[in-house]
Amino acid sequence: MLDDQFRDIRSVLDMTSAEALIHAFAKQDREIPEEANRGAEMIGAALRAKGIPVTMHKPEIYLSLPGAASVTLSDGSVMRAKPPAFTLSCPEGRTGELIYMPEAGGGTPLDRNPAESGALERARGKIAVIEGFALPNFIAGLEAVGAIGAIAVNPGVDIHWGTVSTIWGTPELSDLARLPKIPSVAVNRPDGDRLIALAAEGARVTLKTELQVGWFPQYLPVAEIPAADGNPEFVLIHGHYDSWREGVGDNGTGNACMLAVAEALWALRDQLKRGVRLAWWPGHSTGRYAGSAWFADTFARDLDKHCVAHLNCDSPGCRWATSYEVVQCLPEALPFVQQVVATVTGQVAKGKRPQRNSDYTFNNIGVTGLFNASSMMTDEARAERGYYVVGGCGGNIAWHTENDTFEIADFDVLKKDAELYATAVFGLATAEVLPFDWRLTTAEFRATIAEAQAAVGAGFDFAPSVSALADLEAALGRFYAGIDSGAVAPAQASDRIREIARVLVPVNFVRGPRFTHDPALNVPPLPGIADAKLWSSLAEDKRGFLKAQLMRGQNRLIDALERAKALLD
Repeated sequence: MLDDQFRDIRSVLDMTSAEALIHAFAKQDREIPEEANRGAEMIGAALRAKGIPVTMHKPEIYLSLPGAASVTLSDGSVMRAKPPAFTLSCPEGRTGELIYMPEAGGGTPLDRNPAESGALERARGKIAVIEGFALPNFIAGLEAVGAIGAIAVNPGVDIHWGTVSTIWGTPELSDLARLPKIPSVAVNRPDGDRLIALAAEGARVTLKTELQVGWFPQYLPVAEIPAADGNPEFVLIHGHYDSWREGVGDNGTGNACMLAVAEALWALRDQLKRGVRLAWWPGHSTGRYAGSAWFADTFARDLDKHCVAHLNCDSPGCRWATSYEVVQCLPEALPFVQQVVATVTGQVAKGKRPQRNSDYTFNNIGVTGLFNASSMMTDEARAERGYYVVGGCGGNIAWHTENDTFEIADFDVLKKDAELYATAVFGLATAEVLPFDWRLTTAEFRATIAEAQAAVGAGFDFAPSVSALADLEAALGRFYAGIDSGAVAPAQASDRIREIARVLVPVNFVRGPRFTHDPALNVPPLPGIADAKLWSSLAEDKRGFLKAQLMRGQNRLIDALERAKALLD
């Protein structure tokens, strides 16, 4: 039955409006707030032209707009640089001795914090040169050990824009202390190599950064396609429309993909058992996901009661991106994602834990998430072109540079991605029972708990967690058997599946309380007990503190497991 429905949605998918939007966005800068708003108006106009209802929200959000930056050497020569969003604005300049810190960068993982290395104390009072991108954890770690500035050496000849705030969305009052307090810039590889050589000589440089920070009114278009019978449940598909300059591959193609999906769903709206909302976010880069955070805050109760799943659409439809073999999704959604990928592309997808980025804003509420990006270049295609790993554009290194222009888009790949997203959303909106299997999540929990127990040995006992998990697994076995036999009605089954998400997603992906936003740093599985891995590295007199932490984390975990079981009972 699902395969027939999948064919239905693909048969009505028309890419005409999507391609027109990409052509328009290729000439439209969506970096500064005023230009971004015009981009939102283009999306709204395209939806209304097809008769699709759209609400244009106009929130005020807190943004950091990068301007000029430079690195001036002691001989007076000046290197080109870019300041990441939310770095300290320092137009007067900050001068200091360079120090090369190879251990403080070198990649993209958001969960590495160089402050954890005592060796970094040598950065105190100096300007650190690191390799990789200017990422929040790297800069925060250097600031924590007393560096007075930082220079990120990007891997190639181009310089990538980015952001260095660890704050997700508009800050709360208590968050303001975490805004970066040192200037940081990015430079390209050739200039970076020169700086690394100068650092060995103890050279001094001056960093200058200029940014505009403040409150800006931004447009946020939301299209709503209601269920045929008025069911208030809905699927949320979303992606950011702001960009660095034209940003065709990140994320003009995603905006176009969502437009095509909206038109197809509108054509088949009489078949929808659940509604669909499509939201285009502002403030993705310059606000550190401020648009999606505003939406999550403003409509928190509605999302909590009625949102069955969310799908992020970022950087689809880019040239040479032909692989769908790794797809980010929560574990309970993996079989459905694999079915969609196989149906649309013929490829076999592996699941990957979603990272804490790319407007994955809804873990704190407890909503099952599918996708993040979709099509990507293969490792072989990247190696053939001498590309390094980047965070978007399907793997094209034009990501977050002035080169992310029209030629990055590939309309054949875009159509395949639109089929993928349309099929997934339509499948979720028409399924009798939500196709999420919580037994896969509990299997992951079991493995995580076993790893924690192995790490602490006899130092701490996770047997209570294992017992509570076994009880939940038994209840889930009965629940899914009841669905298969017809003993559990489809509507009741879907309600329970949605309600379980509100309990198990936060305990697996969130450190803080619901309806707040964790920092923009990766979260390990079952974060309440994740620090068990530190046991062997701690001095004996520190292990008592970790035991207290693990006890509290275990209490939180057991509470979640018991509440999930109670929903089934």
